[in-house]
Amino acid sequence: MKVAVSSTGNKLDYQLDPRFGRCAFFLAINPDDMSFEAFENRSAFQGGGAGIQSAQFLASHGVKAVITGNCGPNAVQTLSAAGVELFTGQTGTVREVIE
Repeated sequence: MKVAVSSTGNKLDYQLDPRFGRCAFFLAINPDDMSFEAFENRSAFQGGGAGIQSAQFLASHGVKAVITGNCGPNAVQTLSAAGVELFTGQTGTVREVIE
């Protein structure tokens, strides 16, 4: 199962970014072997709709769960509609929240 984490950088030892739609990167991780892909969040600097676009992007890449700090209601609805499980209120490094 592919799990996405909002991150401040493109490696596992960067801090989780508490902002979902405006995070710097998303790391799509396979928790079984910790292999991952890093995606720069191109929605971060848009005027509006960043959370919805981020949610759609992750769903289109086969993500089944998202770990983040905070997530707005529109992004929550978009993730839910796509069948993506959401875990909020997390802190620490990306590696720590996956482990």
